[in-house]
Amino acid sequence: MRNTAKLTTAVLAAGALTLGLSACGSGKDSGSTDTSGPLIVAASPTPHAEILNFVSKNLAKKAGLDLQVKEFTDYITPNTATEDGSVGANYFQNQPYLDDFNKKRGTHIVPVVTVHLEPLGLYSHKVKKADDLKSGATVAVPNDAVNEARALKLLASNKLITLKDGVGSEATPADITKNPKNLKFKEVEAAQTPRSLDDVDAAVVNGNYAISSGLKPAKDAIVLESAKNSPYGNFLAVKKGNENDPRVKKLAKLLTSPEVKKFIQDKYQGSVIPSF
Repeated sequence: MRNTAKLTTAVLAAGALTLGLSACGSGKDSGSTDTSGPLIVAASPTPHAEILNFVSKNLAKKAGLDLQVKEFTDYITPNTATEDGSVGANYFQNQPYLDDFNKKRGTHIVPVVTVHLEPLGLYSHKVKKADDLKSGATVAVPNDAVNEARALKLLASNKLITLKDGVGSEATPADITKNPKNLKFKEVEAAQTPRSLDDVDAAVVNGNYAISSGLKPAKDAIVLESAKNSPYGNFLAVKKGNENDPRVKKLAKLLTSPEVKKFIQDKYQGSVIPSF
């Protein structure tokens, strides 16, 4: 999951050097951003890069935007690359994840515009209903703090477990107060949760990884996260100070256009939900 795709060694080396120099400084921008070139956006392959590629092929040219998409298969590099300037923006994450990332890594990434929600789902190759999980069943959950808490909340909202009152986006299995099925939890990297389905009784899978592995959240999930009042909308994000980059503003407008809404609805059939 930590490996990146379609990223050259030269870009990685330049990014690492820039990040190292930033770490020695005050954390503030040392210079202005060049807005004359293409806007390079880091994105997860599905659905983020697919949505961006739709914009690039169908809308960007008319809007005067040179958009380039870099695909990453992990949840770390898009933010570090945005922080060090290897890319101009990213599109893959939600607010609780970003808050946690900025706090732990000292980055300065900020959201620009929310585009869609990918409902988190519980999947199984062994049972067709959550109630059919046997006592002592093993459930795989993402091992990053925010997505693990989100997974536990999903299970709690469907009465499979009970969490401590008031527990937030840092919930862990230690915060479970009731576990009537004596479920056991296997923590794995988010990208690996679909692959774990043959080895566990069920797995909680992020929407983008579910779709890229051939699962259809709206159809295949035995439990699916509600989109109502969800804080987990995915957004376009930049390093603080670059929100007014004219290229970013153009992309934000295009990502929330009627054309993109129709593309999301037609392509993903409820497995990805527009948030605008």
